[in-house]
Amino acid sequence: MGKGQLPKTVLMKVLARSCFLQASWNFERLQSLGALYVLAPALRFFYRDQDDELKSSFLRHLKYFNTHPFMASPVLGATLSLEQARSRGEKTYLDVEEFRGMIMAPYAAMGDALFWGGIRPLAAGLALFFAARGSLWAPAVFFLVFNLPHLWFRIAGLLRGYSLGLQIIEIIQRRRLPDVAIRCKEGTVILLGGFCAYLAFMCLKTEGVPAGWGLLTIPMVIFLGWLARKGVSTLMLALTASAVILVVKQLNQFPPDWAERGWFGF
Repeated sequence: MGKGQLPKTVLMKVLARSCFLQASWNFERLQSLGALYVLAPALRFFYRDQDDELKSSFLRHLKYFNTHPFMASPVLGATLSLEQARSRGEKTYLDVEEFRGMIMAPYAAMGDALFWGGIRPLAAGLALFFAARGSLWAPAVFFLVFNLPHLWFRIAGLLRGYSLGLQIIEIIQRRRLPDVAIRCKEGTVILLGGFCAYLAFMCLKTEGVPAGWGLLTIPMVIFLGWLARKGVSTLMLALTASAVILVVKQLNQFPPDWAERGWFGF
């Protein structure tokens, strides 16, 4: 083991602590205390014989820090690499503060788009198919589809960030995460379209109506899409469509007197 190289036990402790990055927040520096908690075992190892340097490193990581919690792992991993080089007296292209300030905001944006806007809706869409069938696999599917990528990013990001240092920026750039997020969103739209078609088919089957009548909903879907493109609130469109469906269903189950006599009482 080279001078200052982290033992596996310390690295695993840092990895375990990364799950608690957001255990403590403050309004001024956001995730800084959580980031310091994650890095503390490694900092104590790097500066184990240098009390002043250890204190300086703690103060250094108490500065403002905020990024996506799953994308924080490569940032913190590369930070460990920079701190290791600093403890050895080596010169680096960027110091710790410059690196964190440069990278945390772009990674926050990528993480939001990929995990919150891409993978999470995709996982929910897949789970809906199981939930519609009354399967208990629905929560398990959602849990696995969402958490497997998250855990991979958390573990591999920290380990590769530590081993590669600043090169982790190039590695993540090659992965084209914004494009992956777009593909996940497109997949979610396709899944939801298929799910709606499945629900329409099942409803028509339950009511004893030929499934071909479901094709009549296509013009309505196109019309709603046109309204959305014209700037009409999608929330308002969804609420209005839901209200119409509920009213029609209610009238079908409990027809009023005028409906039983015929239109306009004739």
